[in-house]
Amino acid sequence: MSGPGDGRQEPPEDEGNRSIENAVMFGFFVVLAAAGIWLLGTMADIRKVQDCAAQGRRNCATVEVPERAR
Repeated sequence: MSGPGDGRQEPPEDEGNRSIENAVMFGFFVVLAAAGIWLLGTMADIRKVQDCAAQGRRNCATVEVPERAR
């Protein structure tokens, strides 16, 4: 049994590995948040097209307009 007075100490944590793990987790959450934002935008676009089609309209697809050169 190791009590508070017997002189044993916990081994120090490796700060290098911990900071690498934190950076990897931060990168994972950034990618996860970006994917969530992209997914919400895509769902909103699909909802608009479905609402248009549900109203009985035709040609509900988005129209790509090329930019004019000056």
